[in-house]
Amino acid sequence: MIHVSEMSWTKRVKRPSDVLSEGDLVEAAVLDLQPREQRISLGLRQTLPDPFKAIAERFPPGSVVKGRVKSLTEFGAFIELEPGVEGLAHVSELSWDKKLKKPGQVLKRGQEVDAKVLKVDVLNRRLSLSLKDLAPDPWATFASRARVEQVVRGRVVRKTNFGAFVELAPGVEGLCHASEIPAEDGAGVEVGQEHDFKIIKVNPGERRIGLSLKAMTSENERRAVEQYRNNQPRSAATLGEILISKGQQPGGPEKS
Repeated sequence: MIHVSEMSWTKRVKRPSDVLSEGDLVEAAVLDLQPREQRISLGLRQTLPDPFKAIAERFPPGSVVKGRVKSLTEFGAFIELEPGVEGLAHVSELSWDKKLKKPGQVLKRGQEVDAKVLKVDVLNRRLSLSLKDLAPDPWATFASRARVEQVVRGRVVRKTNFGAFVELAPGVEGLCHASEIPAEDGAGVEVGQEHDFKIIKVNPGERRIGLSLKAMTSENERRAVEQYRNNQPRSAATLGEILISKGQQPGGPEKS
């Protein structure tokens, strides 16, 4: 018996008649023998070249390939590079946008795409692809400009028991730890709100940005004091200034 899954490397055979006709003379490879059941399992595709064996040479990791979206699942998109060769782009590799949850948000069946080869597993016949690697990394772009003590505007997108995650730009989030949120504002920092934050840490290796709302409170207080001082009327001339205007040195005798 030849199972439909063993009839072709390049086609998804649903019915034997898609490949064979009654009376065809074929060559087949013996896959399994079960004498007690008097059953022999045969393979038709094993007598043909396996296109996947040359994948590592033709599509090495790091190469850019063109393909067509064959199917979409909850966890990613299967992309056909050529007949019999499909790769999987996991949903996490479709976009830098962390809000993307389903492949259907950015792809559709039949769509032509460019992708980067991440990994080739010939033994398990798996090819891992990435679409987002061909687009600029917004985190790297933001981090290259971010500086500690810099003030940035952000929107709270998630709250946890240890702090709040803040979107600083599309695809870029920072964490404002609970210890960096003023006690009186802790309950008021809600998802969807926008605030000014001060950057207190940038860790490119771990792709983390530390933020502080408490530091902004101190900064605002300092600015308020400076503004108050600058708005005060200039005081009268000092005694030293008066003496100099009269030709005397402070602490010295009056000039004749």
